[in-house]
Amino acid sequence: MTARAWPLLPLALWLGAASAQDHAHRATQAPQAAGEEQTDPHAAHRAMASHVSAPMAGTYQVPPLTDADRAAAFPVLHARHDHRDPLVWMVQADRFEYTQGDTLAWSGKAWIGRDRGRLWLRSEGERSHGHVDASLEALWGRPLDAWWDVLAGLRHDTAGPGPARDWLALGVQGLAPYKFEVQATAYLGSGGRSMLRAEAEYELLLTNRLILQTHLEAVLNGRADPARGTGAGLAQTSQGLRLRYELRRELAPYFGYAWTQRHGGSVDRARLRGEPVRDHGWVAGVRFWF
Repeated sequence: MTARAWPLLPLALWLGAASAQDHAHRATQAPQAAGEEQTDPHAAHRAMASHVSAPMAGTYQVPPLTDADRAAAFPVLHARHDHRDPLVWMVQADRFEYTQGDTLAWSGKAWIGRDRGRLWLRSEGERSHGHVDASLEALWGRPLDAWWDVLAGLRHDTAGPGPARDWLALGVQGLAPYKFEVQATAYLGSGGRSMLRAEAEYELLLTNRLILQTHLEAVLNGRADPARGTGAGLAQTSQGLRLRYELRRELAPYFGYAWTQRHGGSVDRARLRGEPVRDHGWVAGVRFWF
């Protein structure tokens, strides 16, 4: 290099560095269309962000939840009107059985009405050696809540072991916790007579069709009734175990074992009448409803 070229060396180095920096900057930018001038250095970044946030074509969008959707999912169950509360009825024989000792026994009920109120008919009794001892009740029931009903009406006892009796009745029935079916009724008769009957049932599902039912019942009298052979206080208790098989829900034959025990003054009166104080034995019958 000649002496004249030395003054131009710094200028050549500065021009080379500037050209390299401009080339690197252009390489990092998004390519532009032919003839288009780059005016915004951040345009490529914004284009990329808008592409990521925009929904992809064909992606399903969940529609917003509306009041109509909530009403359909959670209907107001207690809003009942006359045209949605039809007249319904049912007849059911809880027990219709033959017991040891040549005895035919039954216990059943029927009802007709609406959810706001129903007429109940209940009957139980037995026929043994040509004699019938039975009761018939006509009661009007009103629901206390979804599980319990209160009932009031009349009861008539036939002339079995003594004269016929008529009673005023007031009671409750329903489903207690742990699925115990409970029924308790107080009766008031003429001459200051009173009576309380309480019973409870529980059903254990062994299979979908095979069911073991336990039954407990107690009768208490306010005062003695010598004409019918009952004493004051706890007069009688009954227990039973019945295993049934549901051919259909409406029809189920069963067999089991039942016990009956007299208590208090009823024991002495039963002995005077020649009746057993304790009675137990096998039973076989059918449970049905329609």
